[in-house]
Amino acid sequence: MKWLSLIARLYYKASHWPEYLAPLMDLGLRFYLASVFFKSGLTKVQSWDSTLYLFNDVYHVPLLPPELAALMAASAELGLSALLVAGLLGRFAAAGLSILNVVAVISYSDLSQAGLNQHLSWGILLGIMLVVSRWQWSADAWIERKLISLTK
Repeated sequence: MKWLSLIARLYYKASHWPEYLAPLMDLGLRFYLASVFFKSGLTKVQSWDSTLYLFNDVYHVPLLPPELAALMAASAELGLSALLVAGLLGRFAAAGLSILNVVAVISYSDLSQAGLNQHLSWGILLGIMLVVSRWQWSADAWIERKLISLTK
């Protein structure tokens, strides 16, 4: 029976070792998503006249004037991406980028199937960051540990 206990322990360790990679996976996911949105924000800022043209004539953001929508989109892409990388207000950043992603799909009627699939992939990954991610290697986790230590 001792060998059965040994096999059970080995099985448990082998089946759970990928969990140790979760913080690294979270960090990689944050960097990937931040890169996608940050580059988009940089493109908007670097070519502001083109951005305003697109928001006036191509994108149809509901309820907002085009200039305000362009400013909000660029600010969100740049600011929320920076927060996501740092893991500072990480769930807020993931939620904000999720909303931005949905608005982008809604406001651009000529989005190809490939483009739609890309936005869907980003949305799923942002959802994972929002709901499942542990954020162990983040400013949020560091702040939380400090606050917990202060209350003891």
